[in-house]
Amino acid sequence: MATLSVPDIVPSPTQDCEGLRNAVRGLRTDGKAIIHILGRRNASQRRKIRDTYQQLYNESLIDCLHSELSGDYRKAVILWTYDPPERDAKLANEALKAKKKGTKELQVIVEIACANTPHHLQAVRQAYCSLFDCSLEEDIASKVSLPLRKLLVRLVSSYRYDQELVDMNISISEAAKLHEAIKRKQLDHDDIVYVLSTRNLYQLRATFKCYQQNFGNPIDQDIKRCGNGELESLLRVVIWCIQFPEKHFAEVIRTSIIGLGTDEDSLTRAIVTRAEIDTMKIRGEYFNIYKTNLDGDVTGDTSGDYRDFLMTLLGARI
Repeated sequence: MATLSVPDIVPSPTQDCEGLRNAVRGLRTDGKAIIHILGRRNASQRRKIRDTYQQLYNESLIDCLHSELSGDYRKAVILWTYDPPERDAKLANEALKAKKKGTKELQVIVEIACANTPHHLQAVRQAYCSLFDCSLEEDIASKVSLPLRKLLVRLVSSYRYDQELVDMNISISEAAKLHEAIKRKQLDHDDIVYVLSTRNLYQLRATFKCYQQNFGNPIDQDIKRCGNGELESLLRVVIWCIQFPEKHFAEVIRTSIIGLGTDEDSLTRAIVTRAEIDTMKIRGEYFNIYKTNLDGDVTGDTSGDYRDFLMTLLGARI
């Protein structure tokens, strides 16, 4: 369930563009007006606004926002203004350009591949080719080392069946294969990669349930017992994004705001990419896990237009 709140009566794209144009003119940018318009429009409406803005003013709305805004607020607004597949393609590219490519960076790619629909993943791959003149698979293969490369290439190459279809015989058999590979600490085994990258999400959830029933522990706990390496950590992200995506993103948000500093990039990504999907569920899981209010924690750890924009995506009235 999404938290994005769209007005009952939405102004025309031309009216929204005029409002945005007025907001960026003059000596001081009207951040509240930008939030009020872009923060309350869905992906289709934002696309029409971008197209209309280009037609009216012969200027890219993204370029305009980049020149008029700054800091984390600018990053969040621009990320939100992109089409979702283009946005995720850019996030994946940023992760692959990072000097260090550990779990924190590469979990972005896992989120795209495992916490979204197969149709969205296909659209991201197409956008990636258009934006960066190579495929996402190529970039992963050239920039990520084994064994993480093997897993990620298979995950992003997948096109899973997108209906609720479960064969319990397959779940029982593949739970046993997963257990055998994990028991031997062979986490890059072909059986693990094949199962996680091929089966539909409903089938996998049934397999994970069989695993726990037949072998006593949740599969992510057994993987954790294998060690604290990057492959172990990334596999656990894969499991969570398939089984409990709302719990995964609740953890991303919590991790981004606890401690001395705030990881604004992770906080922005979690809220912006899920605001039209399941932030209501994320809010519920956040409270269940951490016994505290997500909205209050986000408000307490951010400020200014950046805070107001994130809270608008979370459904607050600013």
